[in-house]
Amino acid sequence: MSPQIILYGLLALSLSLSFAADLSPLQDFCIADPQSRVFVNGLACKDPKLAAANDFFFAGLHLAGNTSNRVGSVVTPVTVSQMPGLNTLGISMIRIDYAPWGINPPHTHPRASEILTVLEGCLEVGFVTSNPDNRHITKVLHKGDVFVFPIGLVHYQRNAGSANAVAIAALSSQNPGVVTVANAVFGSVPDIAGDILVKAFQLDNSVINYLQSKF
Repeated sequence: MSPQIILYGLLALSLSLSFAADLSPLQDFCIADPQSRVFVNGLACKDPKLAAANDFFFAGLHLAGNTSNRVGSVVTPVTVSQMPGLNTLGISMIRIDYAPWGINPPHTHPRASEILTVLEGCLEVGFVTSNPDNRHITKVLHKGDVFVFPIGLVHYQRNAGSANAVAIAALSSQNPGVVTVANAVFGSVPDIAGDILVKAFQLDNSVINYLQSKF
């Protein structure tokens, strides 16, 4: 193989990696201006001369979330929506609280990988690799353990104990996005046509109707 072909291959690989995450900032910071009428891939910047400490600050991750819901978990996010100073920095974080045996349902982050640390309790975590293998990679985590979920892959957590659990996670995007699988498939507006879901999931139409009614 010629050196020129190798060089082109390395260049293509480096470009693909560089576009796999948020773009790098071109200035010290770009504090999000949610009032701006300019639409860009991200949020427009306010005048940097108006920057204040509170643009880079968030208070509240020490507070337990309310897990009294159907899945038994709640996420407290710190994305660009909560901290404008995160704009263009390519990072965010979340706190997740779990009731006993509560779950953070199967979901994906279309724009971020996630690295999760258990602060309290015991969590069963897992993700599924892409087609055609669809390997289920899972592990039980204890306090202080760390696990990573690659970008875009379906993943979940479950509290594997009878006490409350808490985790904190960092994500490689200022706005990672969340697609909860069940909500997206059975709770879309308008509904995905029942015959499509019948074929996709190999279920009776009555089961599909029931699942759509739940979401």
